[in-house]
Amino acid sequence: MMVVCKRYVSDYEDAKDLLQEGFMKVFQELHRFRNEGSFEGWIRRIMVNVSLEHYKKMVKLHHQLDDISLLNDHSQPIADEDIESQLSADELLLLVQSLPPSYRMVFNLYVFEGFKHQEIAKQLGIGEGTSKSNLQDARRLLQKKILTMNKEAKTRSI
Repeated sequence: MMVVCKRYVSDYEDAKDLLQEGFMKVFQELHRFRNEGSFEGWIRRIMVNVSLEHYKKMVKLHHQLDDISLLNDHSQPIADEDIESQLSADELLLLVQSLPPSYRMVFNLYVFEGFKHQEIAKQLGIGEGTSKSNLQDARRLLQKKILTMNKEAKTRSI
C-alpha cells in the first residue's frame, strides 16, 4: 500500500503519513467491509481516498492549483517497449512523483487506478475537460523527461 501512497505525494515522509492515516481509517471502517470484493482492493480504495483528501487539503491550503505553462512539444511519441526497456519501476515512479500535483493526481487516477475522466473530475472538483487536459499535459511532461533521460544516458555512454 506504500506504493499507492507514494504515487500521490513526492515526499517519502508524506507517503508514510498517508499510509498511517489510511490504515487508521481501515481499522475505523472495518465493520463496513462486506466481503463482496477483495480485502486488498477495499484497502487500496481507502488509501486512494485518503490520498485524494490530502491533495484537496493541500490545494485549499495553497489556494490554487499549480500554474504550469508547457512549451509546445511536438516530439514523436515514445514506443511503449522503449520506455519499458529503459526505465525501471523506481525511475518511472520518481518521474511521476516529479509531476506538478494537479497533473500527478489525474495521471495516477487515470493510469494506475483506472478512473474515467468523469469520475476524476467529480473526485477532484474540476471539469472533465480539465481532467483530460491535465492527463495530456502530464504525458507530455513525462515524455519530455524520458527523452531528456535518454539523451543523458546516450551522452554518458559515448
